[in-house]
Amino acid sequence: MDELEAQLRQQQQQLQLKDAALADLEMRLAAQEMARYDGTILWKISGFEAKKREAISGQTTSLYSPAFYSGPCGYKMCARIYPNGDGIGKGTHISLFFVIMRGHYDALLPWPFTQKVTLMMIDQNQTHKEHILDAFRPDSSSSSFKRPTTEMNIASGCPLFLPLERLHSRQRGYLKDDTIFVKIIVDTDGLSAYTDMNPNQLGVGYP
Repeated sequence: MDELEAQLRQQQQQLQLKDAALADLEMRLAAQEMARYDGTILWKISGFEAKKREAISGQTTSLYSPAFYSGPCGYKMCARIYPNGDGIGKGTHISLFFVIMRGHYDALLPWPFTQKVTLMMIDQNQTHKEHILDAFRPDSSSSSFKRPTTEMNIASGCPLFLPLERLHSRQRGYLKDDTIFVKIIVDTDGLSAYTDMNPNQLGVGYP
């Protein structure tokens, strides 16, 4: 009986490991299906007030968006948001940043990253929309835009992106139904032809 129970426990552990691996695979596939390859991402963040409370308490101070790309073989990127601010914006603003991630095709891309980046908070009002915009050209001397040597570079962006008091303005619709929408636009003009190639042309799969 002891031997049978040991075998049963071993089988249960193997099943748990397989379930975890399957869940991880499903999550990766879902992220792949959501990925954009045109240098833009529209990021929906639901349950924002709870996320802001978690940020205030220090439980979870920031959130990362799904990855997006400047092309099928282009730069891998994401957004990072601090619902209760970061640095000089902590406690008073939403802070929004842009992040370069390590990608499969970095060896084919020009470095440092020099493409113009536009950060946006979408005004959800049906009329008289007033989106929040902040755009910048990367500093070529900053480590944030060098070829990544870890999973992601240091984020760069705007710590004073949107005052928290303005987020709740009745005249604007930045927060509706406890949901905000963030958009990032990366200018893809002038990028190497490699970034627009289908990975099959290079003999490799999608990242």
